[in-house]
Amino acid sequence: MRTMNESPKTVFVTGGSGLVGSALLKQLLEQNVPVKALYHQSKSPVLTSEESDRIEWIKGDILDTSLLNEVLSQCRQVYHCAAIVSFHPNQKERMYQINVEGTANVVNTCLECGIEKLVHVSSVAAIGRKSANKKTSEEAEWTEEQNTSHYGRTKYLSEMEVWRGIGEGLSAVMVNPAIILGEGNWNQGSAAIFKKVWDEFPFYTTGSTGFVDATDVARAMILLMNSPIEAERFIMASAHYTYQELMQKIAILFKKNAPRYKAPSALLGLAWRWEAFKTIFTSKEPLITKETVHKAYMHSEYDSAKLLSMLPEFQYTSPEITLQRTCKWFMERNGQLLQPSC
Repeated sequence: MRTMNESPKTVFVTGGSGLVGSALLKQLLEQNVPVKALYHQSKSPVLTSEESDRIEWIKGDILDTSLLNEVLSQCRQVYHCAAIVSFHPNQKERMYQINVEGTANVVNTCLECGIEKLVHVSSVAAIGRKSANKKTSEEAEWTEEQNTSHYGRTKYLSEMEVWRGIGEGLSAVMVNPAIILGEGNWNQGSAAIFKKVWDEFPFYTTGSTGFVDATDVARAMILLMNSPIEAERFIMASAHYTYQELMQKIAILFKKNAPRYKAPSALLGLAWRWEAFKTIFTSKEPLITKETVHKAYMHSEYDSAKLLSMLPEFQYTSPEITLQRTCKWFMERNGQLLQPSC
């Protein structure tokens, strides 16, 4: 194990092709921080070729402990962004592997290599549900009965691995973003909201939740990394919208028709069953699952006061600016389908 005085200045980013990973890499490059970034299939579609050339890209995944050991022995800080976000039952095993086992590997290697600090990207899915008439805060107790999605369970268990590492002497902190908005591959994850509006998807649901800009998540992560704060978790949500409101705002910016039909829960119940039946004969992920239907009608509100109080220099980007910037980015690419990336 090296001493802190021997630590190289390089930082390591897992999940460098995702929404948060891409935004994080951009900001680290702006600060002239030397970066190594892990990707699974393809590099970030968000970075320019010049930016990408300044990064030491490493192809692989966080299940490869030998690779992690080799890379982290040359780094001093780690941003762990890699995760599988899916509500497809067929992705259950892969989520437990990457989100839980993979995080355990990252934590163990950080401890073995004497990493200075780890910043872990968790999710509000790993936080318990609010009490009646109260916003959900970091203190909300997580229970399996309230959190039925495998994604939520894997993110909770991944946090437990980070807490274990903290108990073993690792300096670490976690961020728990609500739904993340930003530039990226709109065939997967939360960026798919923009594709649905671009394709003029006609239905909306009555649920609501919190949203946060990917660039804000990245900025908060860097501030937390360079602060004395450790052994804490922070909810991040800059705005709360109904899904109908959000899609209407995006439609205006795209100059597209907004969703105009309220989707009855019974209709979506039939839809997810039909999608599940189709997956028996095809390898494609279902467009709708039982879990996504359930979430589409939930009303979730999050309290991010803790982050603002402990990082007084941090401010959220205006949601209007987030949507304008992100829609402009997609429109400049003529709405083309970006190649999948991990």
